[in-house]
Amino acid sequence: MDTYPPDSLVPITLQALEHPEELLHAMLQLRQEVVQEGQAQFEAWKPVIQRRSACISALNLAYYLALRRRDLRSLQAALSAWGLSSLGRIEPHVLPNLDAVIATLSDISRDRHHAEGAPLMPEIPPRPRSRQFNRGDHMLAHHTAEVFGGLTNGRRVRIMVTLPTEAAEDYGLVLELMKRGMNCVRINCAHDSPVEWEKMVAHVHRAQKETGQICKIAMDLGGPKSRTADLIKPKRKLIYKDDTILLTRSKPKKSDKYTAQARCTLTQALDQIAVGERVFFDDGKIGTVVEKILPEGLALRVVRARDEGEKFKKDKGVNFPDTELNLSALTAKDLSDLDFVALHADMVNFSFVQEVDDIHRLQAELAMRMEDQRKIAIIAKIETPRAIRNLPDLIVHSTGAQPFGVMIARGDLAVEIGWERMAEMQEQILWICEAAHVPVIWATQVLENLAKEGLPSRAEITDAAMAQRAECVMLNKGPYIVDAVEILDNVLRRMQAHQSKKTPQLRALKSW
Repeated sequence: MDTYPPDSLVPITLQALEHPEELLHAMLQLRQEVVQEGQAQFEAWKPVIQRRSACISALNLAYYLALRRRDLRSLQAALSAWGLSSLGRIEPHVLPNLDAVIATLSDISRDRHHAEGAPLMPEIPPRPRSRQFNRGDHMLAHHTAEVFGGLTNGRRVRIMVTLPTEAAEDYGLVLELMKRGMNCVRINCAHDSPVEWEKMVAHVHRAQKETGQICKIAMDLGGPKSRTADLIKPKRKLIYKDDTILLTRSKPKKSDKYTAQARCTLTQALDQIAVGERVFFDDGKIGTVVEKILPEGLALRVVRARDEGEKFKKDKGVNFPDTELNLSALTAKDLSDLDFVALHADMVNFSFVQEVDDIHRLQAELAMRMEDQRKIAIIAKIETPRAIRNLPDLIVHSTGAQPFGVMIARGDLAVEIGWERMAEMQEQILWICEAAHVPVIWATQVLENLAKEGLPSRAEITDAAMAQRAECVMLNKGPYIVDAVEILDNVLRRMQAHQSKKTPQLRALKSW
């Protein structure tokens, strides 16, 4: 997958931008192109937008997409040389940022022109007022509050925690998590049942009253997640490179022909796979390639595993990164779970959403279960290349009707797009969402060693600090989850003094 946009039709070189007049001309031309293309995109989106705030954000997103179709690196370098904005923080306010730079360039050029008796300057858009320039940041804060509630502890970035099963019986755990800094709970519908979920919800409401804090409830639909089941494990206990695996539609039968066998819980996926395509198990720990398509399933050859071998486990994810699966994003279980979600949740985490039609289907299902579906936020979990490609449309069709957020589901996403592209795609999702004034949840393996083993890795602390650029950070369950919340709260508060999104705050340094 290659998501890089084509370069501008008018190539810009650094040498051609040495003088402020030339730079001003380039900026005016860029603004004209951005406005023209952005307005055309916005008009295409306009019929599906029902909320005024969504109109403002969609227009800014349209301008941003038009801007980012161009390679602006030479322009950035030239602006920086004059001490001007390099456009590196343009996401929440595209047109005001362009206009502010143009106005300053115009002032510089006008002074030079007056001194040299040069002809009149071209028509310049007015310099934006501070209210216009900051409106995008205010819109993002407003939309974040719509989804997660207002701030009660002074920390901008919220903390979401996945509740373990014991939270249904242990009120003290929920209370302690909230005291340590939890702002939102995640209940995974792939685990437990409505009996446990209802107890968890009651504990959250009780803790809110006791602490006076806001704590929203997010419920995670399982979606069409493919997993391993009915395993026939290898005689050597482990899977190695060049071993063979049979992935079946029904319960496998013992055979010496394959090293291991497993049933795929999502049988529809097996009908859409071609020979030569990759199949990954357990978050990519075992990588295979399809060698044969058989009546009973897929014959796979292992092409990636550690030299010391990998355990072949049941109930682990199966990913098909080379295959664009055509599957309904809502399963029969999801529809059943929605009955509970519509009554109790503040937001619904939508797994494996890929197309605008997926959003429309969920909205229709919620409308059948609620008097006002705008009372619940939709969180789109971005987990596939197709979801990334369709992200702008997913945003507009969702925010046009109700509160909306995006979760960067880094587990499945990394397997689907490749680990080497994970950082790049994470950045692009953050940029697009900020341009659309949409809150982002930074999820998967945040402080995982700390939550599970009681001691974080150095890389985990850096990852948690980088999460400051999102609006919410999600922690998974573990025996040390209370400690993980406390440490994450500390890290986020410290980073908040140094950085807002990706803008350095230039706080006075006290280490030297």
